[in-house]
Amino acid sequence: MEGIVYKSTGSWYTVKTAEGIFYECRIKGKFRIKGIKSTNPIAVGDRVHFKLENKGDETVGVIHKIEERQNYIIRKSVNLSKQVHIIAANLDQVFLMVTLNNPTTFSSFIDRFLVTAEAYDIPAVLLFNKADTYAIEERAEIAYLMELYKNIGYKVLEISAKEGKNVDLVKAMMIDKVSMFSGHSGVGKSTLVNALEPGMQLKTAEISEQHLQGQHTTTFAEMYDLSFGASIIDTPGIRGFGIVEMEKDEIGDYFPEFFALKSECKFNNCLHLDEPKCAVKEALDKDEVSWSRYRSYVQMLTEDLDENYRVDIYKDK
Repeated sequence: MEGIVYKSTGSWYTVKTAEGIFYECRIKGKFRIKGIKSTNPIAVGDRVHFKLENKGDETVGVIHKIEERQNYIIRKSVNLSKQVHIIAANLDQVFLMVTLNNPTTFSSFIDRFLVTAEAYDIPAVLLFNKADTYAIEERAEIAYLMELYKNIGYKVLEISAKEGKNVDLVKAMMIDKVSMFSGHSGVGKSTLVNALEPGMQLKTAEISEQHLQGQHTTTFAEMYDLSFGASIIDTPGIRGFGIVEMEKDEIGDYFPEFFALKSECKFNNCLHLDEPKCAVKEALDKDEVSWSRYRSYVQMLTEDLDENYRVDIYKDK
């Protein structure tokens, strides 16, 4: 039998088949460590194969195969520093909710989020929320940021989750897809979820507070099917979904506008710092590349990469 993992509690997995039937499944001990360096070999969103077995009066599933993932989200394991914990797999997109103030979402935070999404091949959408609250000067800054990221190639949308502005457009982007919402505590994730699916009552407020506190609590992800043909993965207790290992010469590849210029640099391994005939630096001097994006890149590049390098999308540095 085949299905998708909708819930994981560490030892038990709730799997939904194409027929809409849910089965409680487990995995055998040998399968746990075979070729897998994570604390949990199976995550919410995984496509799995399982067999049904009778255990007394109960029928349980035994998972024996995981389909290859199109992408996944990981973080360092809380207890085992050399291992990682897989949060969710096979996401179609992630939405980053951005607010200019209350709370402030810094551009460096946005860039770290986008680098993480690029690294794990997850399409990202920027939602600029609270459009109903900004003064004229603030609206001009929002317009600038939206144009900046739109020109790079990202989908951007101005919304007001509270007033319902463009919520229908967000809903349209979610149909037939598995999505995840991210952002600082207070940006309006819970308000947006309630606007998309009234009565859903996800524990988004609690999740946001954990993000704000930067806790790595032991909690479990769960997928929900929404009434309009979309699915959302609720991921409580995640401080950030991050890059566990990254080489210095890889970081620039996750800035699409830098990567597009890479072939024009004199050196194949150009880090876009002090190297001669660097196409990125030349574009920067001509204002063809954003200085804020370049500053974010340099900040990430010059951080200590000796240990496991991680981008925390819920904590701006």
